[in-house]
This record gives sequence, structure tokens and C-alpha cells, in this order.
Amino acid sequence: MLRAVVGFPGAALALLLALPAGAQDFRLLMIEQTGCYVCAAFNRDVAPAYEASPEARLAPLVRADLHGPLPEGVVLASRPFVTPTFILLGADGHEAGRLIGFPGEDFFWGYVNEMIDQAGGAVSG
Repeated sequence: MLRAVVGFPGAALALLLALPAGAQDFRLLMIEQTGCYVCAAFNRDVAPAYEASPEARLAPLVRADLHGPLPEGVVLASRPFVTPTFILLGADGHEAGRLIGFPGEDFFWGYVNEMIDQAGGAVSG
């Protein structure tokens, strides 16, 4: 089940996902599931900071349940099997990078920035 972008209601998420290419180059898709204590740790310790970060302005966080459907238009190299899994999506909805698991807050930022850099994005500010 697709859930709202952190801090955004469902209607805003639909609008955000419908933006034309260029208006929003990337999205960071978090695959999670109920009962995942690592997902809970990310949501508690990192998600609020991510929402306010330059990374989130470039790649807003969207969520999907491990056992549910993917957001419309998303094309992945393979179906995730571990939660959390963070997948950088390009403007076309195709997978541009993947982080399996949550290595802790200290390493998360470096991995996300590396995925964005490798995909041709530039985090500013």
C-alpha cells in the first residue's frame, strides 16, 4: 500500500507523483512493512531530518509496503525482499540506485548522496 510522503497527505502525494520531469527529478522510495523494527528506527531517528533536508528537496521520500503494489509507473530491477529498502527513482520511475537495509543514521546520508551523485543529481545546500 502506498502511503503519503512524510509530512504530506495522500492528495499531495498524488500531485507530487504527477509532476512533469524536471519539476521533480528523483524520488526515494522506502519499502517497509508493519512490525519492521528497523523501519521504526528509521522513521523515528532519520525520517524527520530527511524531510527537512536538501536530499528530500531533490528526492522526496515516498513509501510502499513490501507486500503491496508499487506506486504507478515505478520500474525496478528486482522486487525488494528486505525492509527497509531505499530505492532512488529517476524522473521516469526507473530504479537509479538501491540501498538494502538501514545501516544507521551515520551511514545512511552518505549512501543516499552517493546514489544521487551516481544518478546525475546534485544535492545543494
